[in-house]
Amino acid sequence: MALGLEANLGDTVITTKLDEVINWGRQYSLWPFVFGTACCAIEFMSAAASQHDISRFGAEVVRFSPRQADLLLVCGTVTYKQAPVLKRIYEQMPDPKWVVSVGACACSGGIYDNYSTVQGIDSIIPVDIYISGCPPRPEAILDALIKLQDQIKGESVLVDRHKDFKGILD
Repeated sequence: MALGLEANLGDTVITTKLDEVINWGRQYSLWPFVFGTACCAIEFMSAAASQHDISRFGAEVVRFSPRQADLLLVCGTVTYKQAPVLKRIYEQMPDPKWVVSVGACACSGGIYDNYSTVQGIDSIIPVDIYISGCPPRPEAILDALIKLQDQIKGESVLVDRHKDFKGILD
Protein backbone atom coordinates (compact mmCIF):
# COMPACT_ATOMS: atom_id res chain seq x y z
CA MET A 1 0.00 0.00 0.00
CA ALA A 2 1.44 3.36 -1.05
CA LEU A 3 1.60 6.10 1.52
CA GLY A 4 2.20 9.81 1.27
CA LEU A 5 2.20 12.01 -1.81
CA GLU A 6 2.61 9.13 -4.25
CA ALA A 7 -0.66 7.56 -3.05
CA ASN A 8 -2.67 10.69 -3.90
CA LEU A 9 -1.05 11.32 -7.30
CA GLY A 10 -1.01 7.77 -8.63
CA ASP A 11 1.37 6.71 -11.41
CA THR A 12 1.56 10.14 -13.04
CA VAL A 13 4.26 11.67 -10.80
CA ILE A 14 7.67 10.47 -9.69
CA THR A 15 9.30 12.06 -6.68
CA THR A 16 13.09 12.24 -6.47
CA LYS A 17 15.95 14.54 -5.57
CA LEU A 18 16.85 17.43 -7.88
CA ASP A 19 20.53 16.35 -7.86
CA GLU A 20 19.57 12.89 -9.16
CA VAL A 21 17.48 14.23 -12.05
CA ILE A 22 20.05 16.79 -13.16
CA ASN A 23 22.97 14.37 -12.85
CA TRP A 24 21.07 11.69 -14.79
CA GLY A 25 20.77 14.13 -17.68
CA ARG A 26 24.40 15.24 -17.37
CA GLN A 27 25.92 11.79 -17.24
CA TYR A 28 24.18 10.55 -20.38
CA SER A 29 24.62 13.66 -22.52
CA LEU A 30 28.32 14.53 -22.37
CA TRP A 31 29.59 16.69 -25.23
CA PRO A 32 33.33 16.09 -25.64
CA PHE A 33 35.90 18.51 -26.99
CA VAL A 34 39.11 16.75 -28.02
CA PHE A 35 42.42 18.54 -27.52
CA GLY A 36 44.37 16.06 -29.63
CA THR A 37 48.10 16.51 -30.11
CA ALA A 38 49.41 12.99 -30.74
CA CYS A 39 48.56 9.32 -31.25
CA CYS A 40 46.05 9.26 -28.36
CA ALA A 41 43.74 11.41 -30.49
CA ILE A 42 43.74 8.66 -33.14
CA GLU A 43 42.67 6.18 -30.44
CA PHE A 44 39.80 8.51 -29.50
CA MET A 45 38.74 8.55 -33.16
CA SER A 46 38.66 4.78 -33.02
CA ALA A 47 36.53 4.89 -29.86
CA ALA A 48 34.07 7.16 -31.66
CA ALA A 49 33.96 4.94 -34.77
CA SER A 50 31.40 2.23 -35.41
CA GLN A 51 33.35 -0.70 -33.94
CA HIS A 52 33.48 0.79 -30.42
CA ASP A 53 30.68 3.38 -30.77
CA ILE A 54 30.97 5.99 -28.03
CA SER A 55 27.39 7.02 -28.81
CA ARG A 56 26.14 4.07 -26.72
CA PHE A 57 27.23 6.12 -23.71
CA GLY A 58 25.68 9.41 -24.82
CA ALA A 59 28.93 11.13 -25.80
CA GLU A 60 28.77 11.10 -29.59
CA VAL A 61 28.21 14.83 -30.05
CA VAL A 62 31.86 15.83 -30.45
CA ARG A 63 32.08 19.60 -30.34
CA PHE A 64 34.57 21.80 -32.14
CA SER A 65 34.04 24.79 -29.89
CA PRO A 66 34.85 24.69 -26.17
CA ARG A 67 31.85 26.96 -25.54
CA GLN A 68 29.56 24.09 -26.52
CA ALA A 69 31.38 21.26 -24.69
CA ASP A 70 31.36 19.99 -21.14
CA LEU A 71 33.97 17.22 -21.41
CA LEU A 72 37.58 18.03 -22.32
CA LEU A 73 39.66 15.08 -23.51
CA VAL A 74 43.35 15.97 -23.57
CA CYS A 75 44.87 13.37 -25.88
CA GLY A 76 48.65 13.39 -26.20
CA THR A 77 51.74 15.41 -25.41
CA VAL A 78 51.28 18.98 -24.17
CA THR A 79 54.19 21.40 -24.40
CA TYR A 80 54.68 24.54 -22.33
CA LYS A 81 53.93 26.57 -25.47
CA GLN A 82 50.53 24.85 -25.73
CA ALA A 83 49.77 25.17 -22.00
CA PRO A 84 48.21 28.67 -22.15
CA VAL A 85 46.02 27.56 -25.06
CA LEU A 86 44.84 24.50 -23.13
CA LYS A 87 44.12 26.67 -20.08
CA ARG A 88 42.13 29.14 -22.22
CA ILE A 89 40.11 26.31 -23.79
CA TYR A 90 39.30 24.97 -20.32
CA GLU A 91 38.24 28.41 -19.11
CA GLN A 92 35.96 28.89 -22.15
CA MET A 93 33.99 25.75 -21.34
CA PRO A 94 30.73 26.32 -19.44
CA ASP A 95 30.26 24.86 -15.97
CA PRO A 96 29.93 22.08 -15.05
CA LYS A 97 32.88 20.70 -16.96
CA TRP A 98 34.99 17.58 -16.69
CA VAL A 99 38.50 16.71 -17.89
CA VAL A 100 39.94 13.35 -18.95
CA SER A 101 43.71 13.02 -19.36
CA VAL A 102 44.27 10.46 -22.11
CA GLY A 103 47.57 8.57 -22.32
CA ALA A 104 50.92 8.65 -20.59
CA CYS A 105 52.03 11.93 -22.20
CA ALA A 106 49.04 13.92 -20.95
CA CYS A 107 49.08 12.23 -17.54
CA SER A 108 52.79 12.48 -16.75
CA GLY A 109 54.78 13.70 -19.75
CA GLY A 110 55.35 10.12 -20.90
CA ILE A 111 58.78 9.39 -22.31
CA TYR A 112 59.37 13.11 -22.88
CA ASP A 113 61.19 14.17 -19.71
CA ASN A 114 62.59 17.42 -21.09
CA TYR A 115 62.35 21.19 -20.76
CA SER A 116 59.54 21.67 -23.27
CA THR A 117 57.01 19.02 -22.20
CA VAL A 118 54.47 19.54 -19.42
CA GLN A 119 54.88 16.70 -16.93
CA GLY A 120 51.17 16.14 -16.43
CA ILE A 121 48.30 18.43 -17.39
CA ASP A 122 47.05 18.43 -13.79
CA SER A 123 49.57 21.20 -13.19
CA ILE A 124 47.57 23.39 -15.63
CA ILE A 125 43.93 22.33 -15.27
CA PRO A 126 42.08 20.04 -12.84
CA VAL A 127 41.72 16.45 -14.07
CA ASP A 128 38.83 14.13 -13.19
CA ILE A 129 39.91 10.85 -14.84
CA TYR A 130 43.35 9.59 -15.91
CA ILE A 131 43.78 6.99 -18.66
CA SER A 132 47.11 5.18 -18.71
CA GLY A 133 48.74 3.67 -21.77
CA CYS A 134 50.85 4.70 -24.70
CA PRO A 135 48.52 5.02 -26.50
CA PRO A 136 45.53 3.67 -24.56
CA ARG A 137 43.15 1.34 -26.34
CA PRO A 138 39.68 2.61 -27.33
CA GLU A 139 38.22 0.33 -24.66
CA ALA A 140 40.18 2.28 -22.02
CA ILE A 141 38.60 5.52 -23.24
CA LEU A 142 35.14 3.97 -22.98
CA ASP A 143 35.98 2.65 -19.50
CA ALA A 144 37.03 6.14 -18.43
CA LEU A 145 33.74 7.49 -19.78
CA ILE A 146 31.82 4.98 -17.66
CA LYS A 147 33.87 5.96 -14.57
CA LEU A 148 33.17 9.62 -15.28
CA GLN A 149 29.45 8.90 -15.54
CA ASP A 150 29.60 7.20 -12.13
CA GLN A 151 31.43 10.24 -10.73
CA ILE A 152 28.83 12.63 -12.15
CA LYS A 153 26.05 10.51 -10.65
CA GLY A 154 27.31 11.27 -7.14
CA GLU A 155 27.93 15.01 -7.54
CA SER A 156 25.86 17.84 -6.12
CA VAL A 157 24.65 20.76 -8.22
CA LEU A 158 25.44 23.11 -5.32
CA VAL A 159 29.17 22.34 -5.05
CA ASP A 160 31.88 23.92 -7.24
CA ARG A 161 34.37 21.04 -7.56
CA HIS A 162 37.31 23.08 -8.89
CA LYS A 163 36.90 26.28 -6.89
CA ASP A 164 40.25 25.97 -5.07
CA PHE A 165 42.42 24.67 -7.96
CA LYS A 166 45.58 26.65 -8.64
CA GLY A 167 47.71 25.66 -11.62
CA ILE A 168 51.18 26.73 -12.68
CA LEU A 169 49.74 29.39 -14.99
CA ASP A 170 47.60 31.05 -12.27
